[in-house]
Amino acid sequence: MSSIDIDTQIQLIERGIVDCISREELIKKLEKSAATGIPLRIKAGFDPTAPDLHLGHTVLLQKLKHFQDLGHEVYFLIGDFTGMIGDPTGKSETRKALTREDVAKNAESYKAQVFKILDSEKTKVVFNSQWLATLDSFAMIRLASELTVARMLEREDFKIRFREGSPISIHEFLYPLIQGYDSVAIEADVELGGTDQLFNLLMGRDLQRSRNQAPQVVLTLPLLEGLDGVNKMSKSLGNYIGITESANNIYGKVLSISDQLMFRYYDLLSDLDAAAISMLKQEMEAGIRHPKEIKKQLARELTARFHSPEAALQAEQNFEQVFQNGGLPDNMPEKQIVATEAIWLPQLLVDIELVSSTSDGRRMIQQKAVSINGEKITDVKAVVQPQGEVLMKVGKFRYCKVCFR
Repeated sequence: MSSIDIDTQIQLIERGIVDCISREELIKKLEKSAATGIPLRIKAGFDPTAPDLHLGHTVLLQKLKHFQDLGHEVYFLIGDFTGMIGDPTGKSETRKALTREDVAKNAESYKAQVFKILDSEKTKVVFNSQWLATLDSFAMIRLASELTVARMLEREDFKIRFREGSPISIHEFLYPLIQGYDSVAIEADVELGGTDQLFNLLMGRDLQRSRNQAPQVVLTLPLLEGLDGVNKMSKSLGNYIGITESANNIYGKVLSISDQLMFRYYDLLSDLDAAAISMLKQEMEAGIRHPKEIKKQLARELTARFHSPEAALQAEQNFEQVFQNGGLPDNMPEKQIVATEAIWLPQLLVDIELVSSTSDGRRMIQQKAVSINGEKITDVKAVVQPQGEVLMKVGKFRYCKVCFR
């Protein structure tokens, strides 16, 4: 167990959180853990609906890491069972459920990515099908009896859909109960989630009480703003930083955020302690350090986390070469493409891995973010002739030399 005093632990745990229900209970749990030497069980659930994580997802992972650093047990719960139901949270319509094959594939991708932040030896990866798949119909109906329709309609998303006459499926009412039951199965001491998950997290407390378990402490964390500084980080909005992106992309994108947003990223994503971050703010306000130098420090830290310190240094050098000296990155990727006919540009962008899909490619073209040999392309129907070598660029940071054969 950690030898860090309780006040210091609370300071680290509360950094960046929105809700803590309740602080008094959390202190008591930490004190009991320190006295008995038994670590707390910290739970966070992830429905494997998308295989690629971005920095917005890592806000939760970073807080789990804080608990690991304090010596507690982290339960990374992959909702393979709930993923096949579909989480209705924040949705204006019933979300399409995943197939078992989708869930299995995405779950494996999750596990490969989260250990870039969490310590794999100190993380227990569990799947909620282990206990939910064994519930018979009697147990499920009894579980459903613990929640009223009136209480469920207190949820803002359901309230809006009910008022507008939009369909709400019965299975969506079961989702919060099932997520709450996960806490019972794990006997969680603390559960983390986004602010949009508060209703579901509180359900875990209710179900634990009804089964004579000590109710879990609920901690919610904010939804991280994307590169635009306005909307939450989202791949569909194109304002994201993916943790599997190249070192050059991560470094360059972090440098593109505003000075105002920079310290929110520091608070939610950095390993620096609160005192060190406060010192950076003071140095910037006093004019001792330029905001860009502080932002470069953050870019190096986050790039190194998902790649390596060496890759972060190289990314910084590439950035300076490209954007300060007008050159091209030294380690620009090259792709050999065999083709005899013209290739639709969005498809070529997918083939050379500059975008994730043709729809993403079309969107980037419409945003005037795609160029070929330095010329902006604005026609989503554009094709590329398979001749010689061409320099492809998407956004500010994604380059590729395409060699046709």
